[in-house]
Amino acid sequence: MNKKILIVDDDPRNIFALKLTLKARGYHIESSTMAQEAIEVLNKDNHFDVVLMDMMMPEMDGYEAIKMIKNTPSISKIPVIAVTAQAMPEDRQKCLDAGAADYVSKPIDVDLLMNAIEKLS
Repeated sequence: MNKKILIVDDDPRNIFALKLTLKARGYHIESSTMAQEAIEVLNKDNHFDVVLMDMMMPEMDGYEAIKMIKNTPSISKIPVIAVTAQAMPEDRQKCLDAGAADYVSKPIDVDLLMNAIEKLS
């Protein structure tokens, strides 16, 4: 069974690159360019193995989105990997404090990302 990943990023180029990389490794990918839309996707289908959440997005950022996911019982168990261009140690901690299961900084190192996904799923 293919693992299902939801990519949430306001930059379609990031989604495109991640989709190509992950599909080539056999993952089933859904994507969303807005956090609110991603939460709606998860509420309709809670069979995702992992969510890759961009932390810096307009309207609702990744921190707020992760809190909403964690506070929604039907989807709270889906692990979220924070993906952010902010790579300071305190940023990593802020992501984990918000409820992210792991953290990967941009530009994304595919090996690190794959390790993070495999650890969680």
